[in-house]
This record gives sequence, C-alpha cells and structure tokens, in this order.
Amino acid sequence: MNILVTGANGYIGKELVRQLCAMPAVPGYGAAEAITLCDLAFDDPPADPRVRCIDGSFADAATLAAITSPAPDLVFHLACIASGRAEQEFELGLHVNLEGSLRLLERLRQQGRSPALVFTSSIAVFGAPLPERVDDHTPLAPALSYGAHKYAMEILLADYTRRGFVRARTVRLPGIVPRPPAPNGAWSAFSSTLIRSLAAGEPCTMPVSPQATLWLMSLRCCIANLLHAAELATQPAGEHTAWTLPALRVSVQEIVRAYDARGNGQAGKLVRYAPEPAIEAQFGTQPPLHTPAAEAAGFRHDGNLPALLDHAAPEPP
Repeated sequence: MNILVTGANGYIGKELVRQLCAMPAVPGYGAAEAITLCDLAFDDPPADPRVRCIDGSFADAATLAAITSPAPDLVFHLACIASGRAEQEFELGLHVNLEGSLRLLERLRQQGRSPALVFTSSIAVFGAPLPERVDDHTPLAPALSYGAHKYAMEILLADYTRRGFVRARTVRLPGIVPRPPAPNGAWSAFSSTLIRSLAAGEPCTMPVSPQATLWLMSLRCCIANLLHAAELATQPAGEHTAWTLPALRVSVQEIVRAYDARGNGQAGKLVRYAPEPAIEAQFGTQPPLHTPAAEAAGFRHDGNLPALLDHAAPEPP
C-alpha cells in the first residue's frame, strides 16, 4: 500500500508521519510499503526506508506528478495556506488551497484507482458571527477566503466521492494545541501560545479577552481522529462524508485557572490581554458545539480540560 501525505513537514503532518511509520499496519489497509511525503522543505525527515521526501508545492505540476508516482492508495491532504496568510495573500491562498487541491483531485481521478483521501477542513467554514450554538445542521457561511477555500473543497470532494473518483472523508478541525511557535499565518495560534507559555512559566499577550471561548483539541487526539477517518474510508460512504469534529469548548480564563491550580496561582500573573476585535470575533466567540454525527461515527475529543492539557504537555526528554 502506498500512502501520500501533503503538508508532511507541518505540525500535524510530522506527528501523523511519525505514527504511520511506527504502525505495523494501518487499520483497514494493511502494512505501508511506501510513504511519500510532500512539503516545501523538510527539517527532520524520518529515517525509514519506506519514506520518500519530495520538496516542493503539491500545487505545482512537476511536484504533483512526482508525488503521485506511484499512484497512492491512501492520501492525507493536510497542506494549505492558513487563515491570516490566505486573507493577506489572496492569490497564493487561491493557488494552493483551491487550485492546487483541485489539481490533486484531478490527478487522482485520471489515475483511476479511487484512493482513500482524508482532507483536513476547518471550523472556519462556519464563518462569523456564529449562532448561539453550532451543530450538524448549522449552515456553512465562511467569512474568510481560507474558509471559502475549505468549503469549496468539501463540495468538490463530496462530488468526486459520489462519482467514485476518490473515497474522501473530510474532518473540520478545531484549534489543535499547542502548535510550535512557527509563523504559519494562522490567526487562531494564540490558543497555542497561551498553553505553551503557561506550561513553560513564561509571559504572553493574548489578542482576545479572558472571556474568549475556543474549540480545542490536542495533537494526540487530532491524529487519532485522522487515522479513524482513514479507516472510515474503507467502508461505503453513508449519509456523511464530512464531519465537524468533537472538541472541548473552553475559555481563555478557564485555561489560565487550570494552570493556576497546577502552579500555585502563578499562571494568571503571566498573561496580558490586548484584544483585537477582528481576531476575537472570528476565533474567540465560539458557542456550544454539538457533534452527534461525528460522535456516532467514532470521532472523539480529549474528554476534559485537564486531560487536554496533559495531552498537550511536551514529551519528556
């Protein structure tokens, strides 16, 4: 079995690849014979003889041809231009998130093997302001170009799946924490900054108020959900091929208090607030989230805030 991972050098991609290399078999597929990784560059590629790293943008024709030869049986399509950068650099976001993703789909269709494809969409498809609650029936109304690109791909993936060109399963990710301090253009990165800083006992400034509410998931939980989505792609498509993942809804203040409880009340002294209305409106006013379809399909969140913070803690050396 051949696996392709785009965006493989990113925060989520690296951990996904690490786990894929460590698994004797991918549930529903068997052992991986070849794992092709694509990203603009690689800083620490895995030392696994099955792994092939290809530098370049998957949206470019030569790179796309290289990463799909041999044809993949399972694709994890993680690569994208994130929210803030896609808003500021419209043409780049359009080229990668939409045009490049469509070229990837077309290449897979032309190969005629109907591979499984796990696509990481985003809660940005819901837009802002959000209603009083979000559930499986909430209309999608993206308010950023990034969200529009993700929504458009969800529609195309559902159509390509209906026609049998691919077997796509889409998951809408909440905030995945704590991301490393790399400038990827994501305006929602403040939640990772908060958790990373308080875990290290370092000061930080929040672009949202203490009352800002967030939907969060640890990296560990995220990878488990991606692998579960891949397993679902081995089964016939049912009513849903796209799910809003379950996530914990917590406030910035609750996170600070949780670290206060762990550190004798010192965490609150480390946080300064400088709210930016645009960022809080888009990423800090998330209402109660209800995801019965995803839960029925077997997707899970971290359980509770203490568990999420434990899962988000750095691994011991």
